[in-house]
Amino acid sequence: MDYRKFGNTYYIRLDRGDEIVKSILDVCEKEGIASATFSGIGGCSDAALQTFLPEKGAFETEIVRGALEMVSLLGNVISDESGKRYYHAHAMYTTRKDGAPCFAGGHLKSSTVLYTAEITLQPVEGGSIGYTFNPETGTGFWKLH
Repeated sequence: MDYRKFGNTYYIRLDRGDEIVKSILDVCEKEGIASATFSGIGGCSDAALQTFLPEKGAFETEIVRGALEMVSLLGNVISDESGKRYYHAHAMYTTRKDGAPCFAGGHLKSSTVLYTAEITLQPVEGGSIGYTFNPETGTGFWKLH
């Protein structure tokens, strides 16, 4: 992984074997970023994609593997009062199966870079976005200050 800051935006290049979510959180930790948004594209070898099932109060996870083109990654990082960081990300991947295009997407739990990924990370300016847990849904939400 390599990254640079230009203006208020961090440009992150991930390399083969880098895990996308961990890498984004590592940059936030190293740079003291409490809340931010991010987006990206790239080539990945696997992705753990989740769908939240309200009736179960839990996520269902599907692992996809192969030569995956990450055509869209959108997400955010937020922090609770103790400084612990949380992320919320969705991603869409394309690949080919039996010569036909296939698509997979959802909440991104993790994804490993196959050859490269390019991520832009934009810290929140003029404030921060916190984290609050909602026991009714079993998920966390933004706490706007």
